[in-house]
Amino acid sequence: MKTMQVDVAVIGAGTAGLVAYRAAKAAGASAAIIEGGVDGTTCARVGCMPSKLLIAAAEAAHAVGKAPAFGIHVDGVIRIDGREVMARVRRERDRFVDFALRDVQGIPEAERIRGHARFVNDHTLAVDDHTRIVAKSIVIATGSRAVYPDSFKTLGDRLIISDDVFDWRDLPKAVAVMGPGIIGLELGQALHRLGVRVAVLGRGGRVGPLSDPEILAYAIAAFSEEFTLEPDAHIAAMERDGDRVAIRRAGPDGSEETAHFDYVLAATGRTPNVTGMGLDQTTLKLDAKGVPSFDPATTRTASADGASPIFIAGDAGNFIPLLHEAADEGRIAGRNAARLALGKPVTPGLRRAPIGIVFTDPQIGIVGGGFHSMTPGTFATGQASFEDQGRSRILLKNKGLLNVYGDLATGRFLGAEMLAPAAEHLAHLLAWALQNKMTVAQLLGMPFYHPVIEEGLRTALHDLNVKLRAAQANVIKAA
Repeated sequence: MKTMQVDVAVIGAGTAGLVAYRAAKAAGASAAIIEGGVDGTTCARVGCMPSKLLIAAAEAAHAVGKAPAFGIHVDGVIRIDGREVMARVRRERDRFVDFALRDVQGIPEAERIRGHARFVNDHTLAVDDHTRIVAKSIVIATGSRAVYPDSFKTLGDRLIISDDVFDWRDLPKAVAVMGPGIIGLELGQALHRLGVRVAVLGRGGRVGPLSDPEILAYAIAAFSEEFTLEPDAHIAAMERDGDRVAIRRAGPDGSEETAHFDYVLAATGRTPNVTGMGLDQTTLKLDAKGVPSFDPATTRTASADGASPIFIAGDAGNFIPLLHEAADEGRIAGRNAARLALGKPVTPGLRRAPIGIVFTDPQIGIVGGGFHSMTPGTFATGQASFEDQGRSRILLKNKGLLNVYGDLATGRFLGAEMLAPAAEHLAHLLAWALQNKMTVAQLLGMPFYHPVIEEGLRTALHDLNVKLRAAQANVIKAA
């Protein structure tokens, strides 16, 4: 076994790992990056990019179906060729993966180590049985993997995860999606619009990242008009039946029905890839799931003796498992790992205003910590419906509800939850406002063109501003 000494060792060549490696090098440290799995980021290979390719095909099919409402009629029957759909998804997915591979291949070969890394101690890694790496600092950027209950395993090859969808050669006839989270909602609606019979089933009543009761109720009603969505399904049995899966579940009236599906898509969450890497050989503090405790501002982990020489970034830390956050964390981790190795102090990095988007139709947008993160009695809510909003009606995308929140004491904008057309754009505008600590009055001073969907945002802000001013007037009167 050969021994290698570097300032910074990075475990994982995904988004966070590649950014961490480059940040460490840019800071003047020597570095090596270790990858034991397939090359190519989760986003490019099995995540955000291939899922958006499938969604784009679904949106095209849906648009053709809505054409008669504009007076435009397509002769004949709309035919969706599943093989052609999936061929384009795989072809374009492979292009995105190639772009990611070029990043890896651009790293000097001597600094790219293939194999699975295990901790020997806080400063030493063993890579398979061929390389021992001694580093002043280490960055864990090992990503995450899909998880599902052990009981699902009895379904054999009829059980799939989202990763498997993008290798399909054709579209199946029926899929049960277990979990109405972000992945389940996006893929479930897309498959439905591509002609697949879909049931999206959950437990507990949650839908996506929504926590505002009004937006949640609106979303459930809106999606349920289009496809089967049961956020709190009562499943009595789920078992293999030949080459299909039989799911028996109770209805609202207590009756039971059994439906058959070609596949069960487990969209029940992801867990950090930190098992089996010898963390028990380190001094790190681990939570109940075995994930190292760390400071999100610096990404530095905690040990029994205080701060450790190990940093964590991206999905491996499970702080905010989104690509742009993974890149930011990789940058913070790589820079701080290099600073520590070079004898400099670790410093906080830039953490941006929280933003989350679900690419359903209508889209879901979350800005800030969401409704559940705020203290009752300290904020007011402004609301706008998109059902009669001008631009939305023109586009026949007039379905949606937006809630914006403002601080009663200061008038500051606090965040938003929405199910809305073009939520990806509305959420960005609001996230920029949140990061710049703007007040609701300042937001209303910004330009709004006509006719645009953003006018719905102005309506919600006007409603919020009236409530904030009324609350402030009551405070003055009481004084």
